[in-house]
Amino acid sequence: MLEVQSVTFDCADPYGLAEWWSRALGWPLVDSEPGDDEVLLDPPPDGRHQPPLLFIKVPEGKRVKNRLHLDVVPTGGRTRDEEVERLLELGAKPYEDHRKPDGSGWMILLDPEGNEFCVCRGAAEREAAGTS
Repeated sequence: MLEVQSVTFDCADPYGLAEWWSRALGWPLVDSEPGDDEVLLDPPPDGRHQPPLLFIKVPEGKRVKNRLHLDVVPTGGRTRDEEVERLLELGAKPYEDHRKPDGSGWMILLDPEGNEFCVCRGAAEREAAGTS
């Protein structure tokens, strides 16, 4: 058996990208400062098992679509569309819109270094729509 220790992002500016994700997720940076080659974000101790995010400096830039990406969902009663707007205000870029008229679907955004991630409907929205 294995356990996921962390989800790692290769990036040009670990501190800058980790700082952006910290604002997006509300997770704290762990003992880091600008210029660090490795920066860790720890998930909150809320009882849910979520692996930390690790950002590591690499010399090459992103060239192709991610083979692995994060799917994120809103919490605290917020909707997917409210979170999409908040993330765009933080500096995410829209990439592909897969939202459907019935409210299902997801939005693909790019973080500041161009990594794709999906914003999906949260549990409250799915429950209100009678879907899982």
